[in-house]
Amino acid sequence: MEQELVRRAARGDAEAFDALARDRIDRLFAIAVRILRDHHDAEDAVQQALWTAWTDLPGLRDPERFDAWLYRLLIRGCFRSGRSRRRRLSVVRPLPDADEAGGGTDGPRDVETRDALDRAFALLGTEHRSVVVMHHYLGMPLEEVADVLGVPSGTARSRLHYALRRLRAAIEPVDIEPVVEASR
Repeated sequence: MEQELVRRAARGDAEAFDALARDRIDRLFAIAVRILRDHHDAEDAVQQALWTAWTDLPGLRDPERFDAWLYRLLIRGCFRSGRSRRRRLSVVRPLPDADEAGGGTDGPRDVETRDALDRAFALLGTEHRSVVVMHHYLGMPLEEVADVLGVPSGTARSRLHYALRRLRAAIEPVDIEPVVEASR
């Protein structure tokens, strides 16, 4: 069914493409927001990916690869958006209400850890955030992530390793030995 929709859309059937886009737009937006950390930039990246998909779809040789191809278009859009804007770090971020946060069971340490992780994630480059989002959020195997990004498998592994190391460092407490002055 999906492959037939892709074939019809490739032949110019706007309703078929609309059905494909409708089924994927929420997920595309969620991915873009996680990578770009900005709703407006994410909307732009999704819109650009869908526009490119519509115009370039006749050139897609394998309808079974539509989703991977669409993710690649989205990631490229995220890269463009990430390069074209300066990083914006918000100093104050509103915390979700207790109802939204799952009952308000987060203690101060949990909020502190989430904040540290969020700041570390924002400091990662778009390439590293993309790998983390696709591998951990989408559950893609690293070989598929590499294929979507158009990079060697080793590069995807390296980016994931670097990103996770940075994220771990941000949330692990730093053990500092107290300085003891030697007595004279």
